[in-house]
Amino acid sequence: MREILFVAGEVSGDQHAAGVARELRASNAPFALAGVGGDRMREAGVELIEHSGKLAVMGFIEPLKRLPHFRRLRNQLRARIESGNVALVVLVDYGGFNMKIADVAAAAGVPVLYFITPQVWASRPGRMKTLARTVTKAAVILPFEEKLLRQNGIDATFVGHPLMDKVASLPDRIEARRALGVDESKPLLALFPGSRAQEIARHLDPFVATALELQRRDPSLQVVVSAAPHVSIPKERCPFPLVHASSFSLLRAADAAMCKSGTTTLEAAVALCPLVVAYRTGALEYAIARRIVTISYIGLVNIVAGREVAREFVQDALVPRDVADALEPLLDTSNPERAAMVAKLMSVRSTLGEPGAAKRVAAMATRLASAA
Repeated sequence: MREILFVAGEVSGDQHAAGVARELRASNAPFALAGVGGDRMREAGVELIEHSGKLAVMGFIEPLKRLPHFRRLRNQLRARIESGNVALVVLVDYGGFNMKIADVAAAAGVPVLYFITPQVWASRPGRMKTLARTVTKAAVILPFEEKLLRQNGIDATFVGHPLMDKVASLPDRIEARRALGVDESKPLLALFPGSRAQEIARHLDPFVATALELQRRDPSLQVVVSAAPHVSIPKERCPFPLVHASSFSLLRAADAAMCKSGTTTLEAAVALCPLVVAYRTGALEYAIARRIVTISYIGLVNIVAGREVAREFVQDALVPRDVADALEPLLDTSNPERAAMVAKLMSVRSTLGEPGAAKRVAAMATRLASAA
């Protein structure tokens, strides 16, 4: 039996690839499933070649330290692709590595389905030429990407954002608060400093300082911190309870959120939770980013909206008192500023497509693999 080979290098990619794998299994697609990914993919029936936990890197500097490991894995995948047993390569996000795998597959004559393509609209748009040469089909999850990629010779289809699968099962505010064990009558701020150790190191102190400033202004304010199970947060640096519940449960319970830039900002839009966006990185990486990034915003919620829906506090602008000033009206459920943001978030959510992205991508995968 020929196989569909997945490559997903991060936690989010593992989740999205697992969704596609489950749909392939449910449809009895006649292919073995193998690849690089995490626990979710394994649970979905994918034979793991390597666990993606070994591949989690961020920024511009850290990947350089891991080059030998990435080179070894690329050679391992090349041998598998060139064996003749791979009917299709499904790449999920993780552009720095996966674009090289797309090149390998194209050279071997194996079709490539790229689910969640690199953010060429944010930086290094020249990569679109490479995608046009190596990718058979692109399944994109942001509404503006289909037209942009098609204009550059890439066969792209907007499949909807996977986050939309969560809408039907979102708890209401009271239900979410009861599940978290927080007071139903007092304001609640949720902090999302990030899921990686490097993000926690850079964000935790200003996030906590912002919350403490808001508690000084309103002693009734409750604060909870979203924490990934694998990340350690020292109690001496964080006086607030850590919550390991899903992001959506926390966002539905909260009156407002302070979010590290990334997918969480779109999750807030789906959950209709007012937010601010905050981000800080190393000085060298920030200097590099300023030279290559071509967009005006860093928060996905603002990028999708094409305007500033949520205030952004980046690098030196991440000053706790200033962030507190922006969050204070959002924590007041009677404030018109909060109501206006909820309306904007609803508008963003409406552009993210319909539920069922994984099912649509699985159907694409079956067609491409069957034709190979």
